[in-house]
Amino acid sequence: MKLLVSALEHSANIHFGYLVKELGDEIELSGIFDASLGESIVDLRATSVMGFVDALKKLPFFFRLKNTMVELAGAADKVLLIDSSGFNLPLARAIRKRYPDKEIIYYILPQAWAWKKKRIPILEQTITKLASILPFEPSYYSKNAPIEYVGHPLLDEITIQKNNLLPTGKITFMPGSRPGEIKRLMGAFREVRGMLTCRALLVIPSHFTPEQIRELYGDISAFEITHEAHRSLADSDFAFICSGTATLEAALIGTPFILAYIAKPLDYAIAKRLVKLNYVGLGNILFSHKYHRPLHPEFLQNEVNGQNLYNTYLQMDKEAFFQDAKRLRDLLGHGSAKRVSTLIKEEHD
Repeated sequence: MKLLVSALEHSANIHFGYLVKELGDEIELSGIFDASLGESIVDLRATSVMGFVDALKKLPFFFRLKNTMVELAGAADKVLLIDSSGFNLPLARAIRKRYPDKEIIYYILPQAWAWKKKRIPILEQTITKLASILPFEPSYYSKNAPIEYVGHPLLDEITIQKNNLLPTGKITFMPGSRPGEIKRLMGAFREVRGMLTCRALLVIPSHFTPEQIRELYGDISAFEITHEAHRSLADSDFAFICSGTATLEAALIGTPFILAYIAKPLDYAIAKRLVKLNYVGLGNILFSHKYHRPLHPEFLQNEVNGQNLYNTYLQMDKEAFFQDAKRLRDLLGHGSAKRVSTLIKEEHD
């Protein structure tokens, strides 16, 4: 089978890597994905964007890339789209228009339930199979929509879980993986680190060069550097984490944490206007859907400072968090790679 894949984000490619193992050697891949998984038509570094403004500047590039993918779809048996709705949804519509009978599977769906709910009918009409990773998501679609909760991909990846909260004397700091996020958060993280007497682990992506680390992180002499996020979280009593997938990773591992996020002012103003959610963290969104309360504290924009983070760290009921983290794991159930592999391989009626 020839499978055309569109996976632009780093996190999407981590999930895709587990899916590739389930798909086996009989699947021939083409399209956009990490070079470690095969021969991609583009270097993923060229697809990285930081916020709404940067995305606008790169529109011509993405239009050309979309047209190339539509041409490649002609030779593919099926199309797999992963996350990145800003690119993948217009791509899906273009492929459907050119090839009305082409099977299109969408894995890690656009968060249309959070904003732009008018996209839901478009997804139902355009996508052959909708693979949802959020248990509440199918309820937003029509009764006969081709959508299924397949499990959450992080449960394929996270093999480490805390069994208790016995102290280790370590705290993990995760300021994100994107340059802007890191620069905006490190000041507050250095400030709160100075208030702590325990060991502080700083998770830095392994692909950063020494020059990039100096530019993005500033003075990190008070931190111990690690590239192992899951192990660091499991070995720590607490964590301070930039908004993103890492917050859900910490919740699934069982490490109490605080979410901190500072966006560019314009990006934040646009997002606040468009997105109607009570919480930013995915763990909070998932947990509150079921239990009607947050799982962990969140600090955004001007609220992010060392004193706020430190005070909340001292006051947080860490045992209550630990028990709620178990509830969240039970809610998500299992990983998704095996089920998505089956969806791809099975014949469509």
